[in-house]
Amino acid sequence: MRFNHPPSLEDLQDMAETAFAAIPQELREAVKGVAILVEEVPDEETLEALDLQHPWELTGLYRGTPLTEKTSLGVPAEPDMILLYREPILVEWIETGEDLFRLVRNVLIHEIGHHFGFSDDEITRLENEG
Repeated sequence: MRFNHPPSLEDLQDMAETAFAAIPQELREAVKGVAILVEEVPDEETLEALDLQHPWELTGLYRGTPLTEKTSLGVPAEPDMILLYREPILVEWIETGEDLFRLVRNVLIHEIGHHFGFSDDEITRLENEG
């Protein structure tokens, strides 16, 4: 994918949906019902909660209860969702020269890994498989 302008929220949403469709079916089914949203930057509340100084420090976030912590009796406080942040992703894309689709895919896989409670090593292995 080549761009003559900065990719929009919709462009990144399309990439995230394409990347999601390409991950193994059993993984897709396991995260069925998890919303995938693209926003410009993380909000101030999120930055404060994660002790981050600048919104460009966070490319994605999993919000919800990881599968490893869910119980059959528990009622989730909020729906599970994966947030991808457009501006930080574009900054990383420019700084690293990484293929933008691959970068969006890796952020998405990283956040899906958090849904499953995977370790950072397990997440890195998944990111490198594609």
